[in-house]
Amino acid sequence: MSANDSTAAHFVAFEGLDGAGKSTLIKGLAQALKDQNIASVLSREPGGTALGSEIREMLIRVKGDAPVPRSEALLYQADRAQHVEKLIKPALSEGKWVISDRFAASSIAFQASARDIGTADIEWLNRFSTQGLEPDLYVLLDLSVEESLRRIGGRGEELDRFEREAKDFHQKVRDAYLSLAKQSPGRWLVLAADEKPADLLQKLLSHLKGLKWLA
Repeated sequence: MSANDSTAAHFVAFEGLDGAGKSTLIKGLAQALKDQNIASVLSREPGGTALGSEIREMLIRVKGDAPVPRSEALLYQADRAQHVEKLIKPALSEGKWVISDRFAASSIAFQASARDIGTADIEWLNRFSTQGLEPDLYVLLDLSVEESLRRIGGRGEELDRFEREAKDFHQKVRDAYLSLAKQSPGRWLVLAADEKPADLLQKLLSHLKGLKWLA
């Protein structure tokens, strides 16, 4: 996938705390691609495939037996392996962009950092489940933990297992994301999630045009 060819397929993954606005920005990007007659596939982790949807239910449910941290990590990797093999690789081979709500960086943020599982172990699992596939670009919607909790609390919906975690857990997730972005600035675009959705979309599109991925 060439970074200098606006006709090439690209894989873009969105990361951030819950409530950061990933879904809105993803929809905006998908519409912009459609406007340029560029085919795209929208997906998510966990749950991008039929099997992944079953795994997602096991991961986020609040009733029943909750997975221990290492089981949780492995369930995410099982979902990711299926996601890569059944959806991402086929779509890219067909020349379609893949836009995913979360990917491998989430395992570093949530399991390696917030769950205190060794980073080296999670990195190895990521390489195994993805077969070395990485997004061409990670888009991090950075939001304070306080604002994240305010937003998800205002939805009027039952909180899932992760949304119910303590504030310290979410802070570890945010810090891990920012650290990953700092380590690989060429692969990450960090956007302040407290800005207006329209402004965030324009900044994202401007970045993609600068990469010559869009006209």
